[in-house]
Amino acid sequence: MTKFTDLDLEANVLAAISDAGYTSPTPIQAQAIPEALNGKDILGIAQTGTGKTASFTLPLITILSKGRARARMPRSLVLAPTRELAAQVAENFDIYAKNTKLTKALLIGGVSFKEQDLLIDRGVDVLIATPGRLIDHFERGKLLLNGVKIMVVDEADRMLDMGFIPDIERIFKLTPFTRQTLFFSATMAPEITRITKEFLSAPVRIEIAQQATISNTIKQGLVSFKPSRKDRTFKEKRELLREIINAEKENCKNGIIFCNRKVDVDILMKSMKKHGFSVGAIHGDLDQSIRMQVLDGFKEGSIRFLIASDVAARGLDIPDVSHVFNFDVPSHSEDYVHRIGRTGRAGRQGSTIMISTPAEEKSVIAIEKLTNIKIPHVDYRSEPIAEIKSNKRHTKKESLKKNTDRDDISDEGTKKTNLKTKNLSKKDLKYAEDLKNAQQIIGLGDHVPAFLTINFRN
Repeated sequence: MTKFTDLDLEANVLAAISDAGYTSPTPIQAQAIPEALNGKDILGIAQTGTGKTASFTLPLITILSKGRARARMPRSLVLAPTRELAAQVAENFDIYAKNTKLTKALLIGGVSFKEQDLLIDRGVDVLIATPGRLIDHFERGKLLLNGVKIMVVDEADRMLDMGFIPDIERIFKLTPFTRQTLFFSATMAPEITRITKEFLSAPVRIEIAQQATISNTIKQGLVSFKPSRKDRTFKEKRELLREIINAEKENCKNGIIFCNRKVDVDILMKSMKKHGFSVGAIHGDLDQSIRMQVLDGFKEGSIRFLIASDVAARGLDIPDVSHVFNFDVPSHSEDYVHRIGRTGRAGRQGSTIMISTPAEEKSVIAIEKLTNIKIPHVDYRSEPIAEIKSNKRHTKKESLKKNTDRDDISDEGTKKTNLKTKNLSKKDLKYAEDLKNAQQIIGLGDHVPAFLTINFRN
Protein backbone atom coordinates (compact mmCIF):
# COMPACT_ATOMS: atom_id res chain seq x y z
CA MET A 1 0.00 0.00 0.00
CA THR A 2 1.27 3.44 -0.97
CA LYS A 3 2.09 5.81 1.88
CA PHE A 4 2.44 9.58 1.84
CA THR A 5 6.15 9.16 2.51
CA ASP A 6 6.44 7.49 -0.91
CA LEU A 7 5.13 10.53 -2.81
CA ASP A 8 8.15 12.91 -2.71
CA LEU A 9 6.29 15.54 -0.74
CA GLU A 10 8.22 18.22 1.12
CA ALA A 11 9.29 17.22 4.66
CA ASN A 12 7.26 19.97 6.35
CA VAL A 13 4.16 18.82 4.44
CA LEU A 14 4.70 15.20 5.51
CA ALA A 15 4.98 16.32 9.13
CA ALA A 16 1.68 18.20 8.87
CA ILE A 17 0.00 15.16 7.27
CA SER A 18 1.23 12.99 10.13
CA ASP A 19 -0.04 15.50 12.70
CA ALA A 20 -3.45 15.36 11.00
CA GLY A 21 -3.49 11.59 11.55
CA TYR A 22 -3.11 10.40 7.95
CA THR A 23 -0.61 7.83 6.70
CA SER A 24 -1.98 6.48 3.41
CA PRO A 25 -3.33 8.52 0.48
CA THR A 26 -6.66 7.87 -1.21
CA PRO A 27 -6.49 6.47 -4.78
CA ILE A 28 -6.84 9.87 -6.45
CA GLN A 29 -4.20 11.35 -4.14
CA ALA A 30 -1.80 8.48 -4.85
CA GLN A 31 -2.14 9.00 -8.61
CA ALA A 32 -2.49 12.79 -8.85
CA ILE A 33 0.22 13.96 -6.45
CA PRO A 34 3.23 12.43 -8.30
CA GLU A 35 1.99 13.75 -11.66
CA ALA A 36 1.42 17.22 -10.22
CA LEU A 37 4.90 17.26 -8.67
CA ASN A 38 6.28 16.42 -12.14
CA GLY A 39 4.65 19.54 -13.54
CA LYS A 40 1.96 17.78 -15.58
CA ASP A 41 -1.51 19.12 -16.24
CA ILE A 42 -4.10 16.90 -14.60
CA LEU A 43 -7.69 16.08 -15.43
CA GLY A 44 -9.04 14.38 -12.31
CA ILE A 45 -12.43 12.67 -12.39
CA ALA A 46 -13.60 11.25 -9.09
CA GLN A 47 -16.78 11.04 -7.09
CA THR A 48 -17.28 13.37 -4.17
CA GLY A 49 -15.62 12.41 -0.88
CA THR A 50 -12.56 10.79 -2.44
CA GLY A 51 -10.01 13.32 -1.20
CA LYS A 52 -9.68 15.59 -4.22
CA THR A 53 -8.88 18.68 -2.14
CA ALA A 54 -5.71 17.18 -0.66
CA SER A 55 -4.71 15.80 -4.06
CA PHE A 56 -4.02 19.35 -5.24
CA THR A 57 -3.33 21.11 -1.93
CA LEU A 58 -0.39 18.87 -0.96
CA PRO A 59 1.62 19.15 -4.20
CA LEU A 60 0.76 22.86 -4.39
CA ILE A 61 2.42 23.51 -1.03
CA THR A 62 5.45 21.41 -1.96
CA ILE A 63 5.95 23.16 -5.32
CA LEU A 64 5.54 26.63 -3.81
CA SER A 65 7.88 25.97 -0.86
CA LYS A 66 10.62 27.65 -2.85
CA GLY A 67 10.06 31.17 -4.06
CA ARG A 68 8.50 34.37 -2.84
CA ALA A 69 5.22 36.13 -3.53
CA ARG A 70 5.02 39.67 -4.86
CA ALA A 71 2.37 42.28 -4.11
CA ARG A 72 -0.88 41.81 -6.06
CA MET A 73 0.65 38.89 -7.99
CA PRO A 74 -0.37 35.52 -6.49
CA ARG A 75 1.83 32.56 -7.37
CA SER A 76 -1.05 30.11 -7.57
CA LEU A 77 -4.80 30.28 -7.99
CA VAL A 78 -7.53 27.92 -6.76
CA LEU A 79 -11.04 28.46 -8.09
CA ALA A 80 -14.05 27.00 -6.26
CA PRO A 81 -17.76 27.35 -7.13
CA THR A 82 -19.09 28.29 -3.68
CA ARG A 83 -17.97 30.22 -0.64
CA GLU A 84 -18.15 27.11 1.52
CA LEU A 85 -15.95 25.06 -0.77
CA ALA A 86 -13.44 27.90 -1.07
CA ALA A 87 -13.34 28.19 2.72
CA GLN A 88 -12.80 24.44 3.01
CA VAL A 89 -9.82 24.63 0.64
CA ALA A 90 -8.42 27.43 2.79
CA GLU A 91 -8.81 25.24 5.90
CA ASN A 92 -6.95 22.41 4.17
CA PHE A 93 -4.18 24.82 3.25
CA ASP A 94 -3.87 25.97 6.86
CA ILE A 95 -3.63 22.35 8.07
CA TYR A 96 -0.99 21.18 5.61
CA ALA A 97 1.04 24.41 5.28
CA LYS A 98 1.33 25.10 9.00
CA ASN A 99 5.06 24.27 9.02
CA THR A 100 5.83 26.60 6.12
CA LYS A 101 5.90 30.36 5.61
CA LEU A 102 3.51 30.29 2.68
CA THR A 103 0.70 32.85 2.69
CA LYS A 104 -2.85 32.69 1.38
CA ALA A 105 -5.81 34.93 0.69
CA LEU A 106 -9.46 33.90 0.50
CA LEU A 107 -11.58 35.97 -1.90
CA ILE A 108 -15.27 35.26 -1.39
CA GLY A 109 -18.46 37.28 -1.17
CA GLY A 110 -19.77 38.41 2.19
CA VAL A 111 -16.37 39.78 3.24
CA SER A 112 -15.30 43.40 2.75
CA PHE A 113 -13.08 44.23 -0.22
CA LYS A 114 -10.82 46.30 2.04
CA GLU A 115 -9.73 43.31 4.14
CA GLN A 116 -9.08 41.24 1.03
CA ASP A 117 -7.17 44.09 -0.66
CA LEU A 118 -4.80 44.29 2.31
CA LEU A 119 -3.95 40.60 2.00
CA ILE A 120 -3.38 40.84 -1.76
CA ASP A 121 -1.19 43.94 -1.36
CA ARG A 122 1.15 42.03 0.95
CA GLY A 123 1.62 39.30 -1.65
CA VAL A 124 0.18 35.79 -1.40
CA ASP A 125 1.46 32.39 -2.48
CA VAL A 126 -1.98 30.83 -2.77
CA LEU A 127 -5.08 32.75 -3.83
CA ILE A 128 -8.34 30.86 -3.19
CA ALA A 129 -11.41 32.42 -4.74
CA THR A 130 -14.86 32.13 -6.21
CA PRO A 131 -14.94 33.29 -9.85
CA GLY A 132 -17.20 36.32 -9.35
CA ARG A 133 -15.23 37.85 -6.48
CA LEU A 134 -11.92 37.21 -8.26
CA ILE A 135 -13.09 39.10 -11.35
CA ASP A 136 -14.39 41.93 -9.15
CA HIS A 137 -10.88 42.41 -7.68
CA PHE A 138 -9.27 42.21 -11.12
CA GLU A 139 -11.61 44.81 -12.63
CA ARG A 140 -10.90 47.14 -9.72
CA GLY A 141 -7.22 46.99 -10.64
CA LYS A 142 -6.28 45.35 -7.34
CA LEU A 143 -5.05 42.05 -8.74
CA LEU A 144 -2.68 40.79 -11.45
CA LEU A 145 -2.81 37.18 -12.64
CA ASN A 146 0.25 37.10 -14.90
CA GLY A 147 2.36 35.61 -12.11
CA VAL A 148 0.21 32.48 -11.63
CA LYS A 149 2.35 29.36 -12.01
CA ILE A 150 -0.31 26.81 -10.97
CA MET A 151 -4.06 27.10 -11.50
CA VAL A 152 -6.56 24.73 -9.91
CA VAL A 153 -10.21 24.44 -10.94
CA ASP A 154 -12.18 22.43 -8.39
CA GLU A 155 -15.71 21.02 -8.87
CA ALA A 156 -15.79 22.12 -12.52
CA ASP A 157 -19.16 20.53 -13.19
CA ARG A 158 -20.66 22.58 -10.38
CA MET A 159 -19.17 25.67 -12.04
CA LEU A 160 -21.10 24.67 -15.15
CA ASP A 161 -24.36 24.26 -13.22
CA MET A 162 -23.96 27.69 -11.63
CA GLY A 163 -23.22 29.46 -14.91
CA PHE A 164 -19.56 30.24 -14.17
CA ILE A 165 -18.08 28.78 -17.38
CA PRO A 166 -17.74 32.17 -19.16
CA ASP A 167 -15.96 33.53 -16.06
CA ILE A 168 -13.66 30.49 -15.97
CA GLU A 169 -12.73 30.94 -19.62
CA ARG A 170 -11.98 34.60 -19.02
CA ILE A 171 -9.80 33.81 -16.01
CA PHE A 172 -7.89 31.17 -17.96
CA LYS A 173 -7.05 33.81 -20.58
CA LEU A 174 -5.79 36.21 -17.89
CA THR A 175 -3.22 33.69 -16.61
CA PRO A 176 0.05 32.77 -18.37
CA PHE A 177 -0.10 30.18 -21.13
CA THR A 178 2.80 28.35 -19.44
CA ARG A 179 0.91 27.76 -16.21
CA GLN A 180 0.34 24.25 -14.83
CA THR A 181 -3.37 23.39 -14.59
CA LEU A 182 -5.03 20.93 -12.22
CA PHE A 183 -8.66 20.40 -13.20
CA PHE A 184 -11.07 18.35 -11.08
CA SER A 185 -14.66 17.32 -11.65
CA ALA A 186 -17.02 14.56 -10.59
CA THR A 187 -18.69 14.37 -14.01
CA MET A 188 -17.64 15.32 -17.53
CA ALA A 189 -20.37 17.18 -19.38
CA PRO A 190 -19.64 18.12 -23.04
CA GLU A 191 -18.99 21.74 -22.08
CA ILE A 192 -16.43 20.66 -19.47
CA THR A 193 -14.72 18.43 -22.05
CA ARG A 194 -14.49 21.39 -24.45
CA ILE A 195 -12.80 23.58 -21.83
CA THR A 196 -10.24 20.93 -20.90
CA LYS A 197 -9.30 20.49 -24.57
CA GLU A 198 -8.88 24.23 -25.00
CA PHE A 199 -7.01 25.16 -21.84
CA LEU A 200 -5.15 22.05 -20.64
CA SER A 201 -1.93 20.86 -22.26
CA ALA A 202 -1.65 17.07 -22.71
CA PRO A 203 -3.33 16.42 -19.34
CA VAL A 204 -2.88 13.18 -17.43
CA ARG A 205 -6.39 11.79 -17.05
CA ILE A 206 -7.05 10.22 -13.65
CA GLU A 207 -10.46 8.59 -13.29
CA ILE A 208 -10.94 6.81 -9.99
CA ALA A 209 -14.49 5.61 -10.46
CA GLN A 210 -17.04 5.55 -13.23
CA GLN A 211 -18.85 8.82 -13.68
CA ALA A 212 -21.88 9.27 -11.41
CA THR A 213 -21.10 6.17 -9.35
CA ILE A 214 -22.13 6.00 -5.71
CA SER A 215 -19.89 4.87 -2.89
CA ASN A 216 -20.62 1.37 -1.62
CA THR A 217 -20.53 2.76 1.92
CA ILE A 218 -23.89 4.50 1.34
CA LYS A 219 -27.16 2.67 2.00
CA GLN A 220 -29.93 4.12 -0.18
CA GLY A 221 -33.69 4.18 0.31
CA LEU A 222 -36.69 5.63 -1.53
CA VAL A 223 -40.00 6.47 0.16
CA SER A 224 -42.91 6.85 -2.28
CA PHE A 225 -45.42 9.36 -0.99
CA LYS A 226 -48.84 10.34 -2.31
CA PRO A 227 -50.44 13.35 -0.62
CA SER A 228 -54.10 13.35 0.32
CA ARG A 229 -54.56 16.60 -1.59
CA LYS A 230 -52.24 18.55 -3.82
CA ASP A 231 -52.43 21.63 -1.60
CA ARG A 232 -51.35 19.56 1.42
CA THR A 233 -48.26 18.07 -0.22
CA PHE A 234 -45.64 20.16 1.57
CA LYS A 235 -47.25 19.85 5.00
CA GLU A 236 -47.67 16.08 4.73
CA LYS A 237 -44.10 15.69 3.46
CA ARG A 238 -42.91 17.47 6.59
CA GLU A 239 -44.92 15.04 8.71
CA LEU A 240 -43.46 12.09 6.81
CA LEU A 241 -39.91 13.40 7.19
CA ARG A 242 -40.35 13.60 10.96
CA GLU A 243 -41.69 10.04 11.01
CA ILE A 244 -38.71 8.80 9.01
CA ILE A 245 -36.23 10.51 11.32
CA ASN A 246 -37.97 9.11 14.40
CA ALA A 247 -38.09 5.63 12.84
CA GLU A 248 -34.30 5.72 12.33
CA LYS A 249 -33.94 6.24 16.10
CA GLU A 250 -30.36 6.14 17.42
CA ASN A 251 -29.02 5.22 13.96
CA CYS A 252 -29.62 8.82 12.92
CA LYS A 253 -26.87 10.68 14.71
CA ASN A 254 -27.21 13.75 12.48
CA GLY A 255 -28.20 14.57 8.94
CA ILE A 256 -28.34 16.96 6.03
CA ILE A 257 -31.79 17.60 4.55
CA PHE A 258 -31.85 18.89 0.97
CA CYS A 259 -34.61 20.99 -0.59
CA ASN A 260 -34.74 22.21 -4.18
CA ARG A 261 -35.84 25.76 -3.32
CA LYS A 262 -34.35 28.26 -0.89
CA VAL A 263 -37.77 29.33 0.36
CA ASP A 264 -38.58 25.73 1.27
CA VAL A 265 -35.34 25.50 3.27
CA ASP A 266 -36.55 28.32 5.52
CA ILE A 267 -40.06 26.92 5.87
CA LEU A 268 -38.83 23.43 6.73
CA MET A 269 -36.37 24.80 9.28
CA LYS A 270 -39.13 26.73 11.08
CA SER A 271 -41.40 23.68 11.05
CA MET A 272 -38.75 21.34 12.45
CA LYS A 273 -37.79 23.83 15.14
CA LYS A 274 -41.45 24.03 16.13
CA HIS A 275 -41.47 20.25 16.58
CA GLY A 276 -38.40 20.25 18.81
CA PHE A 277 -35.59 19.37 16.39
CA SER A 278 -32.17 21.01 16.56
CA VAL A 279 -31.78 22.50 13.08
CA GLY A 280 -29.94 25.13 11.08
CA ALA A 281 -30.38 26.35 7.52
CA ILE A 282 -27.94 27.20 4.76
CA HIS A 283 -28.62 28.61 1.30
CA GLY A 284 -27.30 31.24 -1.06
CA ASP A 285 -29.37 34.17 0.23
CA LEU A 286 -27.90 34.03 3.74
CA ASP A 287 -24.96 36.21 4.78
CA GLN A 288 -21.62 34.44 4.71
CA SER A 289 -21.12 34.93 8.46
CA ILE A 290 -24.44 33.18 9.19
CA ARG A 291 -23.65 30.32 6.78
CA MET A 292 -20.27 29.70 8.40
CA GLN A 293 -21.78 29.90 11.89
CA VAL A 294 -24.40 27.28 10.97
CA LEU A 295 -21.79 25.00 9.38
CA ASP A 296 -19.56 25.27 12.44
CA GLY A 297 -22.51 24.39 14.67
CA PHE A 298 -23.29 21.34 12.55
CA LYS A 299 -19.67 20.17 12.56
CA GLU A 300 -19.40 20.62 16.32
CA GLY A 301 -22.70 18.84 17.00
CA SER A 302 -24.69 21.71 18.49
CA ILE A 303 -26.93 21.51 15.40
CA ARG A 304 -28.25 18.03 14.62
CA PHE A 305 -29.86 18.65 11.23
CA LEU A 306 -28.59 20.94 8.50
CA ILE A 307 -31.33 21.95 6.04
CA ALA A 308 -29.77 23.07 2.79
CA SER A 309 -30.22 23.98 -0.83
CA ASP A 310 -27.75 22.63 -3.37
CA VAL A 311 -25.22 25.26 -2.31
CA ALA A 312 -24.15 22.64 0.27
CA ALA A 313 -24.38 19.61 -1.99
CA ARG A 314 -20.81 19.59 -3.18
CA GLY A 315 -17.42 20.06 -1.70
CA LEU A 316 -18.27 20.41 1.98
CA ASP A 317 -16.02 18.10 3.93
CA ILE A 318 -17.99 17.06 7.02
CA PRO A 319 -16.68 13.52 7.57
CA ASP A 320 -19.15 12.18 10.12
CA VAL A 321 -22.64 12.67 8.64
CA SER A 322 -24.81 9.63 9.36
CA HIS A 323 -27.78 10.50 7.12
CA VAL A 324 -28.73 12.51 4.05
CA PHE A 325 -32.44 13.16 3.46
CA ASN A 326 -33.69 14.31 0.08
CA PHE A 327 -36.86 16.14 1.05
CA ASP A 328 -37.22 16.90 -2.66
CA VAL A 329 -36.02 14.72 -5.51
CA PRO A 330 -33.25 16.80 -7.15
CA SER A 331 -34.16 18.33 -10.50
CA HIS A 332 -30.79 17.39 -12.00
CA SER A 333 -29.78 13.75 -11.69
CA GLU A 334 -26.12 14.59 -11.04
CA ASP A 335 -27.10 16.54 -7.94
CA TYR A 336 -28.37 13.33 -6.34
CA VAL A 337 -24.86 11.87 -6.49
CA HIS A 338 -23.35 14.96 -4.92
CA ARG A 339 -26.01 15.33 -2.25
CA ILE A 340 -25.76 11.79 -0.93
CA GLY A 341 -21.98 12.00 -1.17
CA ARG A 342 -22.11 14.07 2.04
CA THR A 343 -22.50 10.78 3.95
CA GLY A 344 -20.51 7.55 3.83
CA ARG A 345 -17.22 9.49 3.65
CA ALA A 346 -13.73 8.39 4.65
CA GLY A 347 -14.77 4.74 4.87
CA ARG A 348 -17.68 5.38 7.24
CA GLN A 349 -21.12 3.89 6.66
CA GLY A 350 -23.93 6.27 5.75
CA SER A 351 -27.63 6.22 4.92
CA THR A 352 -29.64 8.28 2.48
CA ILE A 353 -33.43 8.43 2.17
CA MET A 354 -35.34 10.24 -0.58
CA ILE A 355 -39.03 11.19 -0.49
CA SER A 356 -40.71 10.98 -3.90
CA THR A 357 -44.17 12.19 -4.92
CA PRO A 358 -45.91 11.01 -8.11
CA ALA A 359 -44.90 14.28 -9.80
CA GLU A 360 -41.23 13.45 -9.16
CA GLU A 361 -41.25 9.90 -10.56
CA LYS A 362 -39.59 10.96 -13.82
CA SER A 363 -36.70 12.51 -11.88
CA VAL A 364 -36.28 9.30 -9.86
CA ILE A 365 -36.12 7.26 -13.09
CA ALA A 366 -33.48 9.65 -14.46
CA ILE A 367 -31.38 9.23 -11.30
CA GLU A 368 -31.59 5.44 -11.49
CA LYS A 369 -30.60 5.57 -15.15
CA LEU A 370 -27.62 7.81 -14.42
CA THR A 371 -26.33 5.74 -11.48
CA ASN A 372 -27.39 2.38 -12.97
CA ILE A 373 -28.86 1.48 -9.57
CA LYS A 374 -32.46 0.68 -8.67
CA ILE A 375 -33.05 2.56 -5.43
CA PRO A 376 -34.71 0.20 -2.89
CA HIS A 377 -38.18 1.24 -1.75
CA VAL A 378 -38.61 1.70 2.00
CA ASP A 379 -41.96 1.68 3.83
CA TYR A 380 -42.07 3.69 7.05
CA ARG A 381 -45.83 3.38 7.42
CA SER A 382 -48.21 0.50 7.88
CA GLU A 383 -50.70 2.57 5.88
CA PRO A 384 -49.89 5.21 3.23
CA ILE A 385 -50.40 8.79 4.38
CA ALA A 386 -52.89 9.41 1.58
CA GLU A 387 -55.12 6.63 2.92
CA ILE A 388 -54.78 7.81 6.49
CA LYS A 389 -55.82 11.31 5.54
CA SER A 390 -58.67 10.40 3.21
CA ASN A 391 -60.40 7.51 5.04
CA LYS A 392 -62.93 9.89 6.54
CA ARG A 393 -64.53 12.95 5.05
CA HIS A 394 -65.32 15.76 7.45
CA THR A 395 -68.01 18.38 7.54
CA LYS A 396 -66.90 21.97 7.66
CA LYS A 397 -67.67 22.09 11.37
CA GLU A 398 -65.56 18.97 12.06
CA SER A 399 -62.72 20.33 9.96
CA LEU A 400 -62.72 23.56 11.93
CA LYS A 401 -62.61 21.59 15.16
CA LYS A 402 -59.64 19.55 13.98
CA ASN A 403 -57.79 22.62 12.79
CA THR A 404 -56.18 23.10 16.20
CA ASP A 405 -53.90 20.10 15.46
CA ARG A 406 -52.47 21.38 12.23
CA ASP A 407 -48.96 22.67 11.53
CA ASP A 408 -49.13 26.46 11.70
CA ILE A 409 -46.61 26.99 8.91
CA SER A 410 -48.24 27.18 5.49
CA ASP A 411 -46.71 26.13 2.15
CA GLU A 412 -46.13 29.80 1.42
CA GLY A 413 -44.05 30.17 4.57
CA THR A 414 -46.46 32.38 6.50
CA LYS A 415 -47.95 31.56 9.86
CA LYS A 416 -51.70 31.34 10.20
CA THR A 417 -53.65 31.47 13.45
CA ASN A 418 -55.54 28.29 14.34
CA LEU A 419 -59.24 28.65 13.80
CA LYS A 420 -61.64 28.22 16.72
CA THR A 421 -65.40 27.95 16.62
CA LYS A 422 -65.89 30.83 19.04
CA ASN A 423 -64.15 33.17 16.58
CA LEU A 424 -66.49 32.31 13.70
CA SER A 425 -68.66 35.01 12.17
CA LYS A 426 -72.45 34.89 12.59
CA LYS A 427 -72.73 33.83 8.97
CA ASP A 428 -70.38 30.86 9.47
CA LEU A 429 -72.15 29.84 12.69
CA LYS A 430 -75.48 29.88 10.89
CA TYR A 431 -73.94 27.79 8.09
CA ALA A 432 -72.71 25.19 10.60
CA GLU A 433 -76.09 25.09 12.38
CA ASP A 434 -77.99 24.71 9.10
CA LEU A 435 -75.69 21.89 8.06
CA LYS A 436 -76.17 20.14 11.39
CA ASN A 437 -79.96 20.22 11.10
CA ALA A 438 -80.17 19.35 7.39
CA GLN A 439 -81.09 15.97 6.00
CA GLN A 440 -78.42 14.34 3.88
CA ILE A 441 -79.07 15.01 0.20
CA ILE A 442 -78.35 12.00 -1.97
CA GLY A 443 -75.39 12.60 -4.27
CA LEU A 444 -73.96 15.43 -2.18
CA GLY A 445 -73.01 13.55 1.00
CA ASP A 446 -71.97 15.80 3.86
CA HIS A 447 -70.90 18.61 1.57
CA VAL A 448 -74.25 20.41 1.23
CA PRO A 449 -74.27 24.04 0.00
CA ALA A 450 -75.71 26.35 2.61
CA PHE A 451 -78.45 27.70 0.35
CA LEU A 452 -79.85 24.17 -0.11
CA THR A 453 -79.99 23.36 3.58
CA ILE A 454 -82.67 25.98 4.17
CA ASN A 455 -85.13 24.03 1.97
CA PHE A 456 -84.34 20.55 3.33
CA ARG A 457 -84.90 20.86 7.09
CA ASN A 458 -87.00 18.35 9.07
